[in-house]
Amino acid sequence: MQSQATYDYKVVRQFAIMTVVWGIVGMLVGVIVAAQLVWPELNVHEYLHFGRLRPLHTNAVIFAFGGSALFATSFYVVQRTCHTRLFAPGLAAFVFWGWQLIIVAAAVTLPLGFTTGKEYAELEWPIDIAIAVVWVAYAIVFFGTLAIRKVSHIYVANWFYGAFIIAVALLHIVNSAEVPVSFTTLKSYSAYAGTQDAMVQWWYGHNAVGFFLTAGFLGMMYYFVPKQANRPVYSYRLSVVHFWALIFTYMWAGPHHLHYTALPSWTQSVGMLFSLILLAPSWGGMINGIMTLSGAWHKLRTDPILKFLVTSLSFYGMSTFEGPMMSVKTVNSLSHYTDWTVGHVHSGALGWVALVSIGAIYFLLPRLYGKTEMYSVKLINTHFWIATIGIVLYVASMWIAGVMQGLYWRAFDVDGTLTYTFVEGVKKSYPFWTIRLVGGALFLVGMLIMFYNMLKTIAGQRAYDAPIVVPAAAHA
Repeated sequence: MQSQATYDYKVVRQFAIMTVVWGIVGMLVGVIVAAQLVWPELNVHEYLHFGRLRPLHTNAVIFAFGGSALFATSFYVVQRTCHTRLFAPGLAAFVFWGWQLIIVAAAVTLPLGFTTGKEYAELEWPIDIAIAVVWVAYAIVFFGTLAIRKVSHIYVANWFYGAFIIAVALLHIVNSAEVPVSFTTLKSYSAYAGTQDAMVQWWYGHNAVGFFLTAGFLGMMYYFVPKQANRPVYSYRLSVVHFWALIFTYMWAGPHHLHYTALPSWTQSVGMLFSLILLAPSWGGMINGIMTLSGAWHKLRTDPILKFLVTSLSFYGMSTFEGPMMSVKTVNSLSHYTDWTVGHVHSGALGWVALVSIGAIYFLLPRLYGKTEMYSVKLINTHFWIATIGIVLYVASMWIAGVMQGLYWRAFDVDGTLTYTFVEGVKKSYPFWTIRLVGGALFLVGMLIMFYNMLKTIAGQRAYDAPIVVPAAAHA
């Protein structure tokens, strides 16, 4: 039966467009800070210094670009799989505008130097409270939509989105706990100190990877890969096992960032153990996604959106193999504090998070404006190859630089003195930093191509909200 009611795509359209916009901003700042490492004279002002711009880059890519992609896709997927409009559309509008204001506030305060230092913070706790308020509103809209669904089943993508929403709220509130000195000066002190502070920080940090950058985007994968391939999920049972194994195991992996520190040795070992266990559910999900293409592999020749989605799964598999290996103490002693970690992070951030987001947004944009495909499929294909080459240059250069740095800094002469100075390792890194800059610039070019393709797709088009179709056998 076809209802006269339509899905609520307005907030999806808004977040989809801002995903591309913030992607360009985040990647541009990334290219600038990469250039500053190659040419230090580009650190022209204290507000535009590497130390100020680097956290701006991180926040823009993760929370502005990645966050907008998660909002857009989750609001779309939860409606389509529940066969109902969004619960509390006014609150959904508040989530959009609230999140954009938070991003702008961060983009202004970070270069000005107003940050949440772990001992002392200035001007940041009001922003932390605003994040919590917007996130609670997001949870109300998402879970409210699930509650009013027109079908009894909750599709697995919504399980991943739901876990991401709950876990991020928990992580943000605990890690951002602060004691205001005064409500007039906007100054505050962290609720934690010393080793406990480090433990809380990396419990937050690694689970931000585990839930914001993994669980949420797996929700994206479990909807858009089957839809674009026009095939059912390879194993629905495996997807459920993947979900429960992943969300249980990830919570324990944070201490692997604190090997050889004041953290108790047993805690470090627990973090390493659970990181190694994580390989199983992670690869289970990767295999499930890739095997969904069984019988549809030929589509990769002509479908660039599917290329983005499948390549993202390949990078997800590589990153979730590399991460557990780097958590092993003996490997960590070589890799930590080097560019190997930077390469690993960007293998996940660009290869997994960005590619699956870009594929999903290319899927969404024409449908949100009543079209069947983007303005130019050729440009999507061009974007794919430019982005992929950029990622390979970036990650490979950082892997090589990182291993070299690790070996340089642990080399000793027979008398026990260091063979190389720290500066010698830095000097040897310059060619690889230049290659990294080229790779990042290529990825940025790909985002600009996407922006042009998006503008041409939506130019002159009226917003389109598809009619809600409820399966005849559905029951609430």
